[in-house]
Amino acid sequence: MKLATCAATLLAGTALAMVPNAAFAAEADGAMSDENPNSIIVTTQKVEQRVLDVPMTLSVQTGERMRELGVTDIGELSNYVPGLNVQIQSANNPGFVIRGITSDSGSAQQGPRVSLYYNGVDISRSRGAYQGLYDLDRVEVVKGPQATLFGTAATIGAISFVSAKPEAGTSASITGAYGNLDARRIEGFVNMGNDVIAARIAGQWKKRDGYIENLAPDQEDLYAQDQLGLRGSLRFTPTSDFTADLVVTYDRQRNSGTPFLSKNLGSTSVDGLYGAAYLGGSPLSKQVLGSDKLGLDRDVYDANLTLSWDFADGWNFTTVNGYRDFDALEVFDADGSAAWYLEFAERAKGWQASHESRFTYTDDKWRASFGWNYIIEDSSQYVPLSSEVGTYLQCSANIIPGLACVAPDNTVPASLATGLASGGLATAVPYQSWYKNEGRNQTWSMFGDATWKATSALELTAGARVLIEKRRSGYATSQPAAPLYGQQLLPIVDTDGVLFQAQRSYAAVLPRFNALYRITPGINFYATVSKGRRSPVVELGSATVAGSYVVAENRIRAESVWNYEVGVKGQAGMLSGSLGIYYNDYSNFQVNVVSASGSRTVSAGSAGNLGVEGEVEARLTDWLRAFGNVGFISGGIDDKASNGNFAGDRFRLQPKWQWSAGFNLNAPISQRTSVFLSPSVTYRSKIYFETPNTEAISQAPVTLVNLRGGVSLMEDRFQIAGYARNLTNRNYLLDAGNTGGSFGYPTFIPAEPRTYGIEFTARY
Repeated sequence: MKLATCAATLLAGTALAMVPNAAFAAEADGAMSDENPNSIIVTTQKVEQRVLDVPMTLSVQTGERMRELGVTDIGELSNYVPGLNVQIQSANNPGFVIRGITSDSGSAQQGPRVSLYYNGVDISRSRGAYQGLYDLDRVEVVKGPQATLFGTAATIGAISFVSAKPEAGTSASITGAYGNLDARRIEGFVNMGNDVIAARIAGQWKKRDGYIENLAPDQEDLYAQDQLGLRGSLRFTPTSDFTADLVVTYDRQRNSGTPFLSKNLGSTSVDGLYGAAYLGGSPLSKQVLGSDKLGLDRDVYDANLTLSWDFADGWNFTTVNGYRDFDALEVFDADGSAAWYLEFAERAKGWQASHESRFTYTDDKWRASFGWNYIIEDSSQYVPLSSEVGTYLQCSANIIPGLACVAPDNTVPASLATGLASGGLATAVPYQSWYKNEGRNQTWSMFGDATWKATSALELTAGARVLIEKRRSGYATSQPAAPLYGQQLLPIVDTDGVLFQAQRSYAAVLPRFNALYRITPGINFYATVSKGRRSPVVELGSATVAGSYVVAENRIRAESVWNYEVGVKGQAGMLSGSLGIYYNDYSNFQVNVVSASGSRTVSAGSAGNLGVEGEVEARLTDWLRAFGNVGFISGGIDDKASNGNFAGDRFRLQPKWQWSAGFNLNAPISQRTSVFLSPSVTYRSKIYFETPNTEAISQAPVTLVNLRGGVSLMEDRFQIAGYARNLTNRNYLLDAGNTGGSFGYPTFIPAEPRTYGIEFTARY
C-alpha cells in the first residue's frame, strides 16, 4: 500500500498548495475563464455542469482542442487522455481500453466493457462502434463504472461523442490536407438557420496509400485508407422550453488489408517493421471469402432523435431514440505469409435500436433524475476459411519431414505436400469451411439519481440502475471432411449448417454513490463508490467429449467490479487541473482466449487495479498554454493459485505508465495575423497483447512526438498549417499474436510510421 500512501500524500499536498491562491483568485460565484478546462460545460450527469462540478474522474477534449493538436481519428485521441488507450487494428476491430480494461470482442455473444455513446445513444457493439472524428463539440471520457448514466456496458467507463449542433446564423468551414503516402483529407461543415430552425451538414473524407508494401500480385499495399463520413443535423426550437435534435450519420470504409506479419513464415517486414511483406490471400477468395482483395468493406448508418422539454419550474423531460445498422466484410491473411494456409474473412452484420426517457428536477436543495431505457441489438459474426489441404497439413502438422511451410524467399514448399502425399494424384486440393455466432440481446432498465445539496459546499449523490437482460445466442458451423485427408481441418464441431441456440435471462442492481465538497469556489474534492458489471456470457461453441467435437454452452457469470476513488479538481491562478486515486476490485474477471477453434470467454478469477490519474494546464500568457497528464496503473489478475495460468498477469493493452505533455502557442504578430504551434510528446510503457502474458507478444515502451503549427490570417478566417505525427519515425507494434498465434504462427501488426503534410482551412 506504499503507492496508495504516496498518492494520498500527493493529493493532499496538491490541494493545500492550491487553496490560498484559489481563494484569492476565484470570485464568490465560482466563475472562471471560459477557456479553462474546468469551466467547460458537459452533460456527463445528464444536466449541464462545469467539469469542476462533476464528482468523478472526467477528461474532456473539445473540438477546438483536438483541432489544435491535429487529432483527426479516434485512435489518436487516447494520446492525450490519461487512463485511455484506443487501438484501431481496423475500423472493424477497434479496441477501447479504460484503466487497463479492454473492450474489443467481435463476438455477437459477448457484452462490451466500455460504453461508447454518440449523441446520447449507446453504440458500444465493437463491430459498429468506429466512426470518423470530425465536427465534434467535445468528447467526454468518464472513468469508473457509470451504470446510472451510461448504461450496463459502462463496466469501467464511457466515451461520449457529442457532435456540433446546428445554431442560429450562417457559418462554414472547409479544410483540405495533403501529406506523404499520398494522404488526402477534406473535411468541413456548413451551418444555416435561425432561432427556430437550423441545419448543419458536416463531413470528412480521408484517403492514403498503405504504409506496408505488399509483394503479392493483384493485392494492394497494406493499411491503405479510403474513409468517408457524413452527418446531417437539424435543430428545431419553437419555444425556449423545447428543443428537438435530429442527427443522421453515414460512415464508410474501403480500406486495404491489415498487415498481419509473421516472423516465422517467409520474409516479412517484422524486424524492420516498414519493409515489404508478402500476404497472398486465397486464389478462391472471391468465391469463398466474398472479395478477391484483402481489406475491409464497411458501412454504418445511424439516426438519432432527441427531444428536450422544460415543462415546469425546475423540471425537464428528455427522450433519446436511436437506430444503428452496420455491415462489414473484412478479408485477412491470418498466417501472414504467401501460403494458401489460413485465409479468413469476417462478415459482421447487426442493428440496434434504443429508447431512453429521463425526467430531471433541480432546485436549491435537490437535483434528481429518473427514467427508463430499452435497448435491443441483433448481430452476427460469420467467419469462412479458405485453405489448401496439403499446405494446411504441412504447415500445421509437418506431415512430410524436411519440407518447409514458407521459405525465406516467399516461395511455398508446403504447396508441394498434396502432390507428394497423394503420389501425384493431385497437386492442389482447395478446402473451405465456416463458423458463425449470433446474438440477440435485450435490456430493460429503470434508473435514478438524487443529489442532496446539504450545504453550499457539500453535495451527496446516490443512484442505481435496476435491469433485466434477455440474451439469446446462436451457433452454426460447416466443417466438411477434407478430400484425400478424410477429416475436417479446424478443430470445430460440424453442425452441417444447422443453427443451435440458447437463451438465458438475468437481473441486477448497479448502485453508485458520490460526494462533492467545495473547499473554495475554485477547488472541489470528490469521492466515489460505484459498481460495474459486464453482462454474463451465453456462448455456444465447440467442446471435445469422448474424442468428438460437440456443441457446448459456455455460461460465464457476470463480471463485477467495485470502484473506489477520491480526487481533487481546481484552479489556482494560472494553473488548473485534477488528480484522482482509484482502486478497482474485480470478481469473475472475463478473459477472451483465441484458439484454433475460435475465440471463447473464460473466467480468470479475481483481479484488482490501483491507479493514479492527473491532468494539469498552465495558462502562462494569453497566447501560451502548457499542458500535461499522467496515468499510473498497478494491477492485473490476482497472483493466486485459484486463478490458474492467468495468475499475476497484466491486463491486455494495459500500460503501467502513460503520460503526455505539450504546449499551445497562438501569438499575434499583427492585428489580423498570428502564428501557432502545438508540439506534444506522448509516452506509454510496456504492454502485453494477450493474456496469459508472454514476452514474445508484447511491446516495449513507446515515446512519440507530434507537431502542428502554422499561421492564421484575416482574424483566423484562413489558416495554413503543417503537421507531423510520430515525428521521430518510431518503429513499434500496434498488436501481436492474433489468429495466427492460435495455430503456432503469431503475427505482428506494425503501427503507423512518420506521417506529415500541410493543410489549408477557410472559415466563414
